[in-house]
Amino acid sequence: MTHSLFASPLLDRLNSELVRYIVATGRKPGDRLPSLEKLSAELKLSIGKLREQLEVARALGFVEVRPNTGIRVAEYNFLPAIRYSLLYALAQDPDQFAAFGELRNHVEAAFWFEAVACLTPQDHAELRALINSAWDKLNHHPVQIPHAEHRSLHLTFFKHLNNAYVIGVLEAYWEAYEAVGLSLFSDYEYLREVWTYHEGMVTALAAGDPREAHRLLLAHTSLLRHRELRSGGAALTPAAVSAGVP
Repeated sequence: MTHSLFASPLLDRLNSELVRYIVATGRKPGDRLPSLEKLSAELKLSIGKLREQLEVARALGFVEVRPNTGIRVAEYNFLPAIRYSLLYALAQDPDQFAAFGELRNHVEAAFWFEAVACLTPQDHAELRALINSAWDKLNHHPVQIPHAEHRSLHLTFFKHLNNAYVIGVLEAYWEAYEAVGLSLFSDYEYLREVWTYHEGMVTALAAGDPREAHRLLLAHTSLLRHRELRSGGAALTPAAVSAGVP
């Protein structure tokens, strides 16, 4: 392989011979890469160096490595890169969750109309089923937290949006939500209020009124901000949950 294959300003910024190879040779999702031995000879890199680059590429979701199929190019997904960075930030300072939550709120609000216009009748039925499941849990004795429904509801609103970066941000938010312990504890009255907003959003969408659903989304977001302010502006950590912080 000649060095001219990598002669591109954009490729130069990819600080990995392996990743540059994938792009420069036009590999597509599902395509299999040569063995490390062949790549080592072609790229003139040691096996050890290639293994390091392969591990980074796998962590970022660029490739999949399986015993029987070898190394294959993965479908592009923004989530692995943003998740890894976000969880690192939260491990150092859980209060960073509030800042990322603000980003997620603005992203949801900005892409709302484009996203919900793509929802199908089947999606509307799924949203209604999630509402019913959540209320069943909230009315259960003892009360159960409908976290799975909460996550699925918000992600279903955006499931058909053709924007990997928006979807990555939204999915990363829910992984962070779980990482800081917010899925483990919530005030009962707060949960009922939140799901009243959710039900209103789903009802409005089913009635063909995305603007009313958007208004309720923003009101629901304001409720979340108010909750964070009452708890000192920080996300709940597992330690705080154990201590019974409301």
